[in-house]
Amino acid sequence: MCRISGIVHLASTPTIAESTAMRDSMQHGGPDDAGLYIDEINHIALGHRRLSLIDLTSAGHQPMKSFNSECIVVFNGEIYNYQEIKNELLSLGYHFISNSDTEVILSAYHQWGTNCFSKFNGMFALAIYDKVQAKLILARDHAGIKPLYFNIDDNSLYFASEVRAFKTINHNWPENNDWRIYFLLFGYIPEPITTLNNVFSIEKGSYLEVNLKNLKFNKYKFIQYNYNYTIFSENEAISQIKLSVEQAVKRHLISDAPIGLFLSGGIDSSILTLLAKKYCGNNLTTLSIDFEESKFSENKYQQLIIDISNAKHHTYKVSKQQFNEAIPDILNAIDQPSNDGINSYFITKYAKEAGLKAVLSGIGADELFGGYPSFKRHKILNYTKCIPDYLINAAVLFPNDKLKRVQFLANKTFPGNYYFNRGFFTPADIAKYLDISLSEVNKVMNTISLPQFILSQHPLEQVSYEESNWYMLNQLLKDTDYMSMWHAVEVRVPFLDKELIDLVYSIHPDIRYNSKQIKHILIKAFKDILPEAIWNRPKQGFAFPFQQWFADVNLSLTKNVKSDNLKAGLVSGKTHWSRYWCYNLSQHKINNTSAW
Repeated sequence: MCRISGIVHLASTPTIAESTAMRDSMQHGGPDDAGLYIDEINHIALGHRRLSLIDLTSAGHQPMKSFNSECIVVFNGEIYNYQEIKNELLSLGYHFISNSDTEVILSAYHQWGTNCFSKFNGMFALAIYDKVQAKLILARDHAGIKPLYFNIDDNSLYFASEVRAFKTINHNWPENNDWRIYFLLFGYIPEPITTLNNVFSIEKGSYLEVNLKNLKFNKYKFIQYNYNYTIFSENEAISQIKLSVEQAVKRHLISDAPIGLFLSGGIDSSILTLLAKKYCGNNLTTLSIDFEESKFSENKYQQLIIDISNAKHHTYKVSKQQFNEAIPDILNAIDQPSNDGINSYFITKYAKEAGLKAVLSGIGADELFGGYPSFKRHKILNYTKCIPDYLINAAVLFPNDKLKRVQFLANKTFPGNYYFNRGFFTPADIAKYLDISLSEVNKVMNTISLPQFILSQHPLEQVSYEESNWYMLNQLLKDTDYMSMWHAVEVRVPFLDKELIDLVYSIHPDIRYNSKQIKHILIKAFKDILPEAIWNRPKQGFAFPFQQWFADVNLSLTKNVKSDNLKAGLVSGKTHWSRYWCYNLSQHKINNTSAW
């Protein structure tokens, strides 16, 4: 896990000063080592900050050259199947001088070109400078686990792991004029948009190929998930899921540095912990968060798994005072505004204190196996299409924020259901809070749509697609990445293992989902090891006592009447804490080097 950056100028070579500044704006994500490569022929600079997990020696230093010095790579992430690929390359006559997955990437590119990306099972964002062909390749993993942002104009190209890095090039980099609308609508900024003008995220499962002589580029997909159903038997699905998840956990435990697990007490983290026990033995380390507010405590469920696994467990109690004291650092950690992420800040902070460099997380299971309330609501919401628009639009008159979201259902396309489930402020409220016209808000809303191929799929596959490609991709993965890397901790997500996703998308939805039991197929696969007390209870999720904490804390981010009114609603219980936090973030600027 690392941080990468790069600069290309057409007319001049990037300076050491600008290249180092861009790289070191992300020093928190790579405290173990730093490297810089500058080529005066093609006017390119590549920067790297290293967090060492595989091959902790200097042999893993980046930027790394290929064996023939024709290619240079900077790489952020892990290739979990690198040993298998390495063995294949060894059989083809390649030699290696390190035990790193980075060197395998270079040889794989030499052997297969850009087709190598489809062979990688891992999480990655990388840049390969091909000196012979005078091109730069920017690639991102199949699930978008690792971020990668870029900007290209007529004269220069910039790329980086965090948006904040672009502000080192220009402290006054112009904003994207619409980012606040996107943010208040979703509670995050959907890809490829960022807060900065013409700075975009590279699409997951794709790569850019840039001609360094003129900065013209093409985009290619190296993976495209399709619903190719081949499993129609529940028993077959259960046995295949059991095997695939276990193999994914085994792969994700590869590390030369201390690694552990988040244990929330829910289904997903409990499965990961019990499977990891098989490979970690007595060296299994878990950690969890607890609160003084007992109704948010998951301690009794966590203890069940600790007793079974005999894990070396660390429990950290977060108080309102600690939250209040951490707010300035939380704001500095945020790379792109989000209504979430504070929980990830604390859990990775404590993982660092526990001496861990990497932790496993259960992200992805809810999206793939139907764990959210949205999977149960879809039938009811579809009935609302029969309700006249004037009645739905009348929801704007409701005083309750949740009821106001009914207005989203006036959008008869499927995203209207997503807005109802996940949307934050209604278009009318966004216009009011940003002092803009309703037509401006609607114009931005209309840029968001589902691809045509998903509209013909099973309704629950549509829900899964939205939860995976909007909520998980834009909020869960993004927040987890920048908060964990702020503390120099890598978060790995076995449920997003490429082979596991391939399997899941081959299971017919009638088997994969069940209206009576969330994640039923996943539960059945691990009923032999998972206590009933873990799976046979209402879903709580990983929640903090934010409603009370924000009501009692003087946030002092934005002082205006609108913020004061939201705070008053928060204190009275009429406004959810996330709306108060979201609005304040939309108005707040941290400093000249922040990304928003």
